[in-house]
Amino acid sequence: MTSPAVQAPRGGPVTRKDVARYAGVSTAVVSYVVNGGPKNVAPATEAKVQNAIRVLGYRPNAAARALKLGSTETIGLVIPDNGNPFFSLLAHAVEDAAAELGYALLLTNSDGNLAKERRNIRNLAARQVDGVLLSSVLMEPDLAELESADIPAVLLNHSADAPGFNSVGVDLTGSARSVVEHLISHGHTRIALAMGTNTGGFLDGREQGWLQALTEAGLPEGPIVRSPFTREGGYIAGRRLLASADKPTAIFASSDLQAVGILRALHEAGVSIPDDIAIASFDGSAEAEYSWPPLTTVVQPAEAMAEAAVSALIGAQRNRESEHLIFPAELQVRRSCGCKGN
Repeated sequence: MTSPAVQAPRGGPVTRKDVARYAGVSTAVVSYVVNGGPKNVAPATEAKVQNAIRVLGYRPNAAARALKLGSTETIGLVIPDNGNPFFSLLAHAVEDAAAELGYALLLTNSDGNLAKERRNIRNLAARQVDGVLLSSVLMEPDLAELESADIPAVLLNHSADAPGFNSVGVDLTGSARSVVEHLISHGHTRIALAMGTNTGGFLDGREQGWLQALTEAGLPEGPIVRSPFTREGGYIAGRRLLASADKPTAIFASSDLQAVGILRALHEAGVSIPDDIAIASFDGSAEAEYSWPPLTTVVQPAEAMAEAAVSALIGAQRNRESEHLIFPAELQVRRSCGCKGN
């Protein structure tokens, strides 16, 4: 039982003074323990403070801390859809990279909608986050809201240079070209494209890579079906391609989710994969590995991209001259294209 001098407070929020009184230390020492510095605290003393925090249920005042430090120690992330396994993987990698630097993450979804993307950016700016990572629906997004609030931004999963801003992405065109060339190496001459829809009005690098591979091989442009980057979108695309007068012998899907939907459409129609129609996709999510047959796919390096983006925003690379970082993507060969083994 504690003495009256160190009695737990009754009523009202527990303060730093309460913790200090209970642990028998100064409020400065409590501050050093809570903030991890700037001065070191002896292990035995730190243990007493941590015990007091646990017993009293002390919760630091984040707003007061932010005011004192001039930082919320929080970054915002805007992605199209965290229900998409690739963006879920990317968001998790961003959260881990931010935590390594002592920052928390606020995650928002734009649902691929420009108005919602802008609303999310506005809300993050109002919360005075220390920076924003944006996977935009536009090739050249409007970041005036962040600029006026003096909040830095990095464009994530962005394949083109964005003057004045750091950006991180993969070589969409080259990666798509390599996977289509792989399908061509299996003898396919009618290769369709299931292309996800975007609101930016720009030609996606995956479509450019598909076109380049066909042109360089002297092959005609195959059929294109445009549908959302979703399982349902892929299912619709698969049914349309099966109904096409010039039915393809291979399909390149611009996302793993679309490819999963296409697989269902082909299975329902009794189509053998890859004997009748081969499939390859883009992203490298777990769904590609565990679909049937397992999907040949372009694997985006989500962890490396996240670490580079966070570093450019709040880490060692912050405040350096803006640059566009392009990461190589790896072609993961599995059974859906006709290769044996995986």
